Amino acid sequence: MSRIESLRSWDSEWSGLRVVVAGITKTGFSIADTMAELGARVVVVATSDNAEARQAAQTLEIVGVEEVVLGPGADQALPLVGGELPDLVFGSPGMPPTHPLLEAAAAHGIPVWGDMELAWRLRARPGSKAGEWLAVTGTNGKTTTVGLTESILVAAGLRAVAAGNVGTPILDVIRDPQGWDVIVVELSSFQLHWAQSLSPAASVCLNVAEDHVDWHGSYDAYVADKARVYSNTRLACIFNAEQEETIRMVEEADVVQGCRAIGFTTGLPAISMLGVVEDLLVDRAYITERKDSATELASLADVGEPAPRHLVANALAAAALARALGVEPAAIRDGIRNYQPGDHRIQLVARKNGVAWINDSKATNPHAAAASLKSFESVVWIAGGLSKGVSYDELVADSAARLKAVVLIGVDTAPLETALQRHAPDVSVIHLRTGDTEMVQGEDLPDSIGTRIMEQAVAAAARVAVSGDTVLMAPAAASMDQFTSYAHRGSAFVDAVRLRVEDQAPTTKES
Repeated sequence: MSRIESLRSWDSEWSGLRVVVAGITKTGFSIADTMAELGARVVVVATSDNAEARQAAQTLEIVGVEEVVLGPGADQALPLVGGELPDLVFGSPGMPPTHPLLEAAAAHGIPVWGDMELAWRLRARPGSKAGEWLAVTGTNGKTTTVGLTESILVAAGLRAVAAGNVGTPILDVIRDPQGWDVIVVELSSFQLHWAQSLSPAASVCLNVAEDHVDWHGSYDAYVADKARVYSNTRLACIFNAEQEETIRMVEEADVVQGCRAIGFTTGLPAISMLGVVEDLLVDRAYITERKDSATELASLADVGEPAPRHLVANALAAAALARALGVEPAAIRDGIRNYQPGDHRIQLVARKNGVAWINDSKATNPHAAAASLKSFESVVWIAGGLSKGVSYDELVADSAARLKAVVLIGVDTAPLETALQRHAPDVSVIHLRTGDTEMVQGEDLPDSIGTRIMEQAVAAAARVAVSGDTVLMAPAAASMDQFTSYAHRGSAFVDAVRLRVEDQAPTTKES
């Protein structure tokens, strides 16, 4: 066994290991900090060179990182560590395998890990509880599902936390001195690509639709990385019974012997599924009498009023994950009732003069935007951003009858414009043509730019919206061309709406 493969616990021989970490975001910082604590010799490279990055670099140097190199081009070549090639490389979450640094690592036979691979190997920290892992991926609904699952587990009296792509770096979570009963891990396709050893108690791919094709190189490669969530699962592989791709993922997964396949559906459940009977969420999987009966878990009203179909699916997936660990039905119900959705997910911002203003900045791809658009009848749609190589034809064709007008934001709106011309030629399209929309992806974007863009978009929507309309900001694209994140984009929308609308409404369970 090689030295790298032998590194399977906190007590392994990490000391002196030569490590390169690309990126100084929260994830990159947590990797570098952890490796320095383990005694590795760490070099960090990052293209950022702003005040925040420099402050992070100073902190890393204090905790023992050997060198931090910042600035454009810093990560374009494989750096040496103490004059020698590294033993191990960590790519930043958004860095594709074709990136020059990672290609150089591959050419030299140097392993590339992500934060999830490292966290899994370090999870059993001396003196603390390792905890079970529940793994969640999917094109859409991940954050909601891990939040629901966390809420259910807490209602069951367990010490549980949502972590990973949801916002809290997984390495920060596993270093908690108390440990955890359960960690609910949100996994992006990027993270799954670099994770080889994970063996969760239960796992789920909620859905899959065209996304991140530019990163993965093809839709098939994207699906293959999503399917990795099921590898080595021990108790339950949970799948979306309404989507053939996730069924096939489970059929082809290499799992631990005895692992069950558990489906979820927003319709009537078959045996070994969770689903909906009349207005109830029910379980026909984790009960001995599943052949001819079902156990009530919660009501549709517990999910929300109204309860959008995609949110019901998320609640069923969360319930299936928790039930795999033996959580009782009463805790499922209480956890769903107690769950408070985050901002930027079909968030009702305000109502005035019969117009509803909805923030769904989390809709960063066509599949997510489609779920939003289906929730409303007459929509003034604010859309556009980084398309990530996806097609908008199906989204626009399915939604054309609901669209009253479209306000386009983003650097490159051509793919969405083309789909609108082809499938919704009679829908009014408003283009924002300002210098701000010519910002280059990757620049350090000041808040004022996003503020001006969204103020213009909201003003344009206000000019055409009338009573009975919904102004929906569900961009169907990533945000980094004009905003620092989808949260920045959503906050800019909320602020712009509240400048125009006096009567505000709180976030509701519509999310």
